[in-house]
Amino acid sequence: MKKPQFIVVIIAIALISGLYFFAPRNKKADASAIATATENQEVTSKSVLEGAKLNLPSDQKLSLLSIENQLDNKSSIADSIRIYKQLSRFWADSAHKMGPYLYYTYSTALLESSEKSLTFAAQQLVDNLTDPEAPPAFLKWMAGNAKVLLDKALVINPNNDSAKINLGACYLFGNISDNPMQGILKIKEVVDKNPHNIYGQMVLALGGKKSGQNQKAIERFLLILKDQPYNIEALVNLAECYELTNQKPLALECYLKVKQSNKMNSKEFTNAIDKRIQQLKK
Repeated sequence: MKKPQFIVVIIAIALISGLYFFAPRNKKADASAIATATENQEVTSKSVLEGAKLNLPSDQKLSLLSIENQLDNKSSIADSIRIYKQLSRFWADSAHKMGPYLYYTYSTALLESSEKSLTFAAQQLVDNLTDPEAPPAFLKWMAGNAKVLLDKALVINPNNDSAKINLGACYLFGNISDNPMQGILKIKEVVDKNPHNIYGQMVLALGGKKSGQNQKAIERFLLILKDQPYNIEALVNLAECYELTNQKPLALECYLKVKQSNKMNSKEFTNAIDKRIQQLKK
């Protein structure tokens, strides 16, 4: 039996659910620039920025320079925040580069230092930790920055469950520790208190799938689907786990349910699901 189309399906889910800010082609280019700039060594904020600048067209380089020059004349924290927001918008809207956008969103949050800004910037970073195309060093850079923000947010509000889950995700997906149980325990603290926390269950399920604990992942995805029967991300990942555990009829059932949901607004996603259904019917 052919293996499930992990990358195609996960990217398609991202396009549907909004987990990622950028289109796949932009993420590929961004990751390539990062790898080139660092020569496959550790990713730093400096290497992220320098790598992203490599292939900018001349007009965008001029626009970027005009914004960066304002940093030399900043006179207050408010000025820095304003300029960082301009830079984050440039990288998102004009250059379509994920790394610098994340960096300046992170930098803005550190200066604003409110629970809202810290958790928003951290969420942008955490949402990209499940990107299957991101180099491991880039994942570690994102997770490390997210952890800084989340630690600060949890000082402000120790009861922020989403922040606890995201901190756990940094350990599970970001390679910031040799002991992923640190992440699992943080998330379990939330879901044991509230089993209906869909986000927490999803992160634990994806973590189980990533580590090859497919049966545990299946149990988590089924819990999610009890509350949200047409959760596309849960259905597709559950189908893949069923395939990996040689439960072909159950996998086919999940993919058919995805088709019936009428939530597929991506041609790439629709084609991937149709192709997988046909392969499983053989």
